Amino acid sequence: MDYDQVILGRRSIRGYKPDPVPKALIEEILALAMRAPSSMNTQPWNFYVLTGEPLDRIRAGNTERNLAGVPHSREFRIGEPFAGVHRERQIGVAKQLFAAMGIARDDQPARQDWVLRGFRQFDAPVCVIITYDKVLAGSDDTAFDCGAVATALVHAAWSRGLGTVINSQGIMQSPVVREHAGIAEDQVIMKSIALGWPDESFPANAVVSERKSVAEATTFVGFSD
Repeated sequence: MDYDQVILGRRSIRGYKPDPVPKALIEEILALAMRAPSSMNTQPWNFYVLTGEPLDRIRAGNTERNLAGVPHSREFRIGEPFAGVHRERQIGVAKQLFAAMGIARDDQPARQDWVLRGFRQFDAPVCVIITYDKVLAGSDDTAFDCGAVATALVHAAWSRGLGTVINSQGIMQSPVVREHAGIAEDQVIMKSIALGWPDESFPANAVVSERKSVAEATTFVGFSD
């Protein structure tokens, strides 16, 4: 794929084939992703890549704790709930996904099952957990850099035929993640990325989220028309 094909073609994948992903291919993708820019070349990111039994234990632990009502313990700050146009966009993509999956507004069991898919890393065969060095926790640049490497990772994966979805649900129960991923104490858990071969028969995978226009997002200064 050329660059435009990757950018315009990529979409979040929430349904995966069970087929394993070769370790060598993941290493190739990570090597590409780590060419992402970082503040003064600090490269604060690290990756814990899970598959098989350790990932299954995280899925089970996340599900059990959430069904039991255990409060989340996400390590990276969440901030205030979305409001205004940001909330409207959040609701908009949820409506797209529920429509694709045939989940009615009043179908609470189906809606709960959809939420739990996120805590199971969407049943993908691989989960990449992005962490950053705790000594940099006070720097907003660190979060920006981790966002850059996450973006580079999902694009690199797509260019190799793999799908991804960046999510926070998979790391909301951080004690479970820390235990089964063996995450070092000097690391802060930032995000998880589900990764695998897309199941093209899964309805939600066809959803392409809407984007605001360049005109809405951009102010040009000093340019002549």
